Amino acid sequence: MKNVIICGLGAVGMTYASKLGGKSRGKCNLKILVNEERLERYSKNKPVLNGVEQDFNYILPDDNFDADLIIIATKASGLDSAVKMIKNFVSSKTIILSLLNGISSEEVIRSAYPEAKVLKSYFIGHSAVRVGNSVTQDGVGEIVMERDDGLIKFFNDAGVGYAVPDDIDYSMWLKFTMNIFSNQTSAVLNMTFGEMKHNRAFIDFAKKIIAEVRSVAELKGINRLENLEKDALNALSRMCDEGKTSMHQDILAGRKTEVDIFAGEMIKLGRELGVPVPYNQVLYDMVKIKEAANE
Repeated sequence: MKNVIICGLGAVGMTYASKLGGKSRGKCNLKILVNEERLERYSKNKPVLNGVEQDFNYILPDDNFDADLIIIATKASGLDSAVKMIKNFVSSKTIILSLLNGISSEEVIRSAYPEAKVLKSYFIGHSAVRVGNSVTQDGVGEIVMERDDGLIKFFNDAGVGYAVPDDIDYSMWLKFTMNIFSNQTSAVLNMTFGEMKHNRAFIDFAKKIIAEVRSVAELKGINRLENLEKDALNALSRMCDEGKTSMHQDILAGRKTEVDIFAGEMIKLGRELGVPVPYNQVLYDMVKIKEAANE
């Protein structure tokens, strides 16, 4: 595995661009996929990670490059654009990892590129802080993914942290559950991780949201759901007290959120499966009110 493309230079994308473009120089040929507008912007104002300017090699959608691995690390709102932009670089040997939040991005990518190997995956770790083109992240995190021996060897050689769970579907729904009960609620209530996890009333509320997610996941055929509440709350307990969820940061910065792939997805699935999801409906409406207030 030699030629690697990363699409998206937000907090997650820049973290892995730095890892693959730094420690593993000479082990892979890394390109950052951008459009003309972003190329001009990054040329004038270099991306900054933890106070250090990053020098990346950029590639445009019409360039020629035979990608072995494509990592999509955009926000959910950028997925459709990313899928179009990678078209020139995908072949039957290409592995595609989507580190987006939510549970549906792999289906979108797989439908566009059935010839590629699209692995179920996501990023889990401490939240980063993004201000403009500057990202601060403490390095705690890993890519959770389906098993692929070639990719495992590449990540081992490159020093990239990863995990290969026994049940990737349960793991993805666990991350989805965490996003639903923490991201959305923190955005509405203006709470840090510490304020959430040390507040008994919040934990009681979170349990009700988790039960709602579980009721939908059961009908989707997800296994091991008896562990969902415990695992989700344990994951919350490991977050830095002073950290803020990405959706909380989006609201504070006046950005659009990813509520459509969290509560919006739950509302859609609830309608399809005939399962009421009142907590997610309220959270969806409240986040949309917050977004409207920022306009």
